[in-house]
Amino acid sequence: MKSTSLRTPLLCLGLLSLAACGKGKEQGPAQMPPPEVGVVKAQSQSTPLTKDLVGRVSAYRSADVRARVAGVLLKRVYQEGTDVKQGQVLFEIDPAVYQAALSSAQANLAAGQATYVNYHNVADRYRKLRPQNYISQSDLDAAEANERSSAASVKQLQAAVESAKINLGYTRVTSPIDGRAGQQQVTEGAIVGAGAADTGSSSTLLTTVDQLDPLYVNFTVSSADLDRLRAAQSAGNVSLSDQGKTSIKVTLPDGSKYDQNGVLDFSGATVDPTTGAVNLRAQLANPQRRLLPGTYVTLTANLGEQHNVFLIPQEGVLRDVTGAYSLVVGADGNVARKNVAAENLGGGNWIVTSGLSSGDQVIVSGLQTVQPGKPAKATPWQPGPKNGAQGQPAPAGKQ
Repeated sequence: MKSTSLRTPLLCLGLLSLAACGKGKEQGPAQMPPPEVGVVKAQSQSTPLTKDLVGRVSAYRSADVRARVAGVLLKRVYQEGTDVKQGQVLFEIDPAVYQAALSSAQANLAAGQATYVNYHNVADRYRKLRPQNYISQSDLDAAEANERSSAASVKQLQAAVESAKINLGYTRVTSPIDGRAGQQQVTEGAIVGAGAADTGSSSTLLTTVDQLDPLYVNFTVSSADLDRLRAAQSAGNVSLSDQGKTSIKVTLPDGSKYDQNGVLDFSGATVDPTTGAVNLRAQLANPQRRLLPGTYVTLTANLGEQHNVFLIPQEGVLRDVTGAYSLVVGADGNVARKNVAAENLGGGNWIVTSGLSSGDQVIVSGLQTVQPGKPAKATPWQPGPKNGAQGQPAPAGKQ
């Protein structure tokens, strides 16, 4: 009897311990803490609206130097590839034929002037005799007609002399503009022609003179980009800078920045049907003649000031088949996806024009550890090294 009474309490203790073990198994393992992510707080601000483009440099003015009279090219007066002034002699054509033509025209003019003097004297004498009826009216009329004809002939001969002088002057081929003269196209001793409008033939090209300061930079912008810019201006989200002037900054082929800024001075009125782009042109100072026509350059066009936008690091804007989006940590501590509009870069950041709100905590680092709808611990993001490494959340105590 005594042993039975001792067994009963021991059995009860065993059952209680088994029940406690079963209760512990129902609780399961301890939950993991939410992942830590680096975030930046979205703040609405204004930033320059810029666009990176590729352009080609062209001369401000380019003039073909052609022979305006026919003849043998005697010599080149200028040095190829040097700067010349307007009116400076570049080539000389054999003037002998044109000098002879001028002398002949001058001789004909002298003869015509002598004839006019004779007819003028006769007519003047008849005008004095006619009141006394010493000559008939018909004789006076004939004398005055000869006087008028000889006067007209003198004017015609004077025009012939001027024409001969002009042709003689054309034997000294001059530069039509200030600029840099190019390579000689015709060697000395060659016969050059003036060309004729009735036959459609062109005069002989001798060289080309290009004005290199200032220069033009020609580039194109898609019509879609221009439509978005106009729509943003109409909505008040973009304002033109520098009193409506669009400025450009040029990057040279070696990657260095050009020290002169350009200003847009022409915008095409039509869209190229093959490319869907509009032609634009900027004027650029070139005092050192560092840029040459035909050079391709990268340019950044400042189209104005963009308002109410968010600058988000590139790591904070993701893309998938539906478009651009960002992940943010909400006020409840959970991750949420927000579709955004981000088409341009500014200062290494995406310019987000819509989709975010001021105060949103945009996740920049630790994106691979979170999912929308799941919790995350937000800490201020610290930019990484300039070698392109991603930023990391700020260590504890340095927030």
